[in-house]
Amino acid sequence: MTANREAFFREVTLILSSSLDIKAVLSRTLMTLQKYIPLNQLCLSYTMNIPMNTRFDESHGHFVALVSDGACPEKYPIPTTNKSWTWLQEQQKPVIPSLTQGSPSAAELDYYEGTSSLLVPLRIDDELLGFLWLMSVGLNRFTSKHIELMEIVASPFALALANANSYNTLLQHQNKLSDDNRFLKKEILSQTGEVIIGENSGLRNVIEMVRQVAPQSTTVLLVGETGTGKEVIANSIHFASPRQAGPLIKVNCGAIPENLIDDELFGHEKGAFTGATTDKRGRFERANGGTLFLDEIGELPLQSQVRLLRVLQSRLISRVGGEKAIPVDVRIIAATNRDLRRMVHDKQFREDLWFRLNVFPITVPPLRYRKEDIPAFVRHFVVQKSRGLNIAVPPAIEPSAYERLMCYNWPGNVRELENIVERELICYREGELRFDCPFMEEISYETVQDEAELPGAPIILDKAISAHIKRTLEMTNGKIHGHGGAAELLGINPNTLRSRMRKLGMLKGRDK
Repeated sequence: MTANREAFFREVTLILSSSLDIKAVLSRTLMTLQKYIPLNQLCLSYTMNIPMNTRFDESHGHFVALVSDGACPEKYPIPTTNKSWTWLQEQQKPVIPSLTQGSPSAAELDYYEGTSSLLVPLRIDDELLGFLWLMSVGLNRFTSKHIELMEIVASPFALALANANSYNTLLQHQNKLSDDNRFLKKEILSQTGEVIIGENSGLRNVIEMVRQVAPQSTTVLLVGETGTGKEVIANSIHFASPRQAGPLIKVNCGAIPENLIDDELFGHEKGAFTGATTDKRGRFERANGGTLFLDEIGELPLQSQVRLLRVLQSRLISRVGGEKAIPVDVRIIAATNRDLRRMVHDKQFREDLWFRLNVFPITVPPLRYRKEDIPAFVRHFVVQKSRGLNIAVPPAIEPSAYERLMCYNWPGNVRELENIVERELICYREGELRFDCPFMEEISYETVQDEAELPGAPIILDKAISAHIKRTLEMTNGKIHGHGGAAELLGINPNTLRSRMRKLGMLKGRDK
């Protein structure tokens, strides 16, 4: 028996150290153990990170791997009561449950009657890592000699389980980093190196406020019309802050379906709903250590507003379908083109969330209030768009073109100006850029004559936006989505355009 014990220990230990793939190791170990023990099936369950003397629940006894020669049904033992779980935790050495006084029944350990079971607790420095279960068809197949054999290889099995668990944890971290890398590459493509036109002229006050708040972790609310450059300002705040080395994650709250917004922001646990086959980290977790930019915050559903408020208060999130509180260190920058104060009055936006977000508001002025910046914008976009359109030498701009551009009120702001420059370059053949194509003639000399634009009267923004959308739709023959559609010309998401048109009463019947 001594020689057999030594050979047994040597064979099993060599196999256990041959790979970090625990199932492959168990498969080879099964064949070796069958030389010494009447064995048909090996099961491995672990209890790592589960405190001793805890009550049993479904998280205990996680199944890792099962190998069988086919004689036993593919069912592994798992405790089904608090009593059986407590008994398992108390075991220090290999035991045969059916021969041990006070042990749980086969039903309590959830394995088939008519089979024999030998339990091997796997411990390292008195820490219970899990259990190795030996199963054999027939009753009373295991003896005290088999217990002695398994006792001498319990430590190698425990080390193999610990190493496999550490390896799997390392792989999970590697996959997480790879996932973050792919995600962040998409996020940062256009976030750095952006030029802020007008920082010494039309945006002087805005840039000064950016310099004041950037070094802090204060929540910032950017307010301004669509296309004024709120995202560029958010980028400036992040990259001028101590968090600049961290991620800058962006979420367009108006572009995500209402039933998916919680999943997008907070992630979900495996099994939370049909199709949730793996855990998913949301934007808050991805932004940990950095900044989360919530664009179009006014479009956030009320239920999601509640969850966002809790995060701002506690700095803790929980995934959809999960109960674990996950701490996050995230700076919030929100942006909106809507009047949140009026939305609060109309019960469309939570007042307590409004107070949380409105800590440091920055109003980004529309282009019509900073027309002195238009020449600089035009020159910048001509160079930028020429590169994208493979125009080797950016064309010059006729001086009178600046006057033509500056007499328009630009309801679409900087984004609309950018689109006009690109359209002019596409039509360009030779000479100087004149910005006198038929469309430009229409918009440059068209003035809004209603009472909203009279001196001293309030500006009716919705009316101006509605008129501009209507003109754009006329150009596209009513097409909203796709190449050449109104959304593309206006430089906004099609869903955002439809939402805006719906609020302005421009969608009727089936279009709604």
